[in-house]
Parts: sequence; C-alpha cells; structure tokens
Amino acid sequence: MKAMNQYADSADAPAFDAPQIVRRTRRRRTVGLAAVATALILAGGGTALATSAAGGSSHPTESSTAAKSDATVMLYGDDPTIPIDFAGWSLEGAKSYLAKTQTKLGTVSKGTAPGCKPGSVIEVSPHAPKIVHNGDTVSFTLCAGG
Repeated sequence: MKAMNQYADSADAPAFDAPQIVRRTRRRRTVGLAAVATALILAGGGTALATSAAGGSSHPTESSTAAKSDATVMLYGDDPTIPIDFAGWSLEGAKSYLAKTQTKLGTVSKGTAPGCKPGSVIEVSPHAPKIVHNGDTVSFTLCAGG
C-alpha cells in the first residue's frame, strides 16, 4: 500500500483544462441547436410556401355556391399573386391569415348561402380579380345559418 501511495505522489498529473472542455461542450451544443432550429425553420417555411403557392390551407373548404365562384378568393401580392380561398374558414382563421399578409380587417357582416356552415366565410371583399396588397382592408361576409 505504501508503495502505491509513493508512486501516486511521484507521478505527474495529466493535463486537464476544465475551461476548454466547458467551451467545447457549449460550442457543440450551440452548433447542434442551431442546426435543428435551421432545419425546423426551413421545413416550416417550405410547408408555408407550398401551402400558399398551391392556394390551399389547413382550413376546410365548404361546398357551396359561393365557394364555386371568385366571391371567396382573395388575390394577394404582386408577382406572382397568391390566390387565397377563404370559403368555409372561421373568422378567427381568416383574421390570423390577414395578420400574416399584413392586411387589415374591415367590416364583418352576416349573409346566407345554401349549405353553408354557420360562422364560416361565404364572401370576401375585395375578391378576385382585384388584387390585395399589404395595408389594404379586407371585409368578410359570414354565414348566418343554413
């Protein structure tokens, strides 16, 4: 036992740089988080771009007379214009999309259309073929009841 203690006392301690190890660990963690965040942003942006380019959304489209015309389609942007079909959307969903397009909510009125779901959008103004830009005001007509 005494010989082991003498050997341990006489041996040089290995080089150990704790601050360097901490910096390396933080750098690796930061790079990993940045890579994951970038992948999520690109995936989300690609999904949003594909959805808006296709003119679709995650909102249901009601099959009604108003949905088959341009009365619920808003053309947004310049070149190219993005058609947004608000048919069947709730007012909350339409408001959130207006915030994304930086347009303002105008008047909200009630109307009727055959087979519409109460509270869903049956008309948007201005609608296609007029083009809406940032800052423009958009009004909606909601279904009062079928």
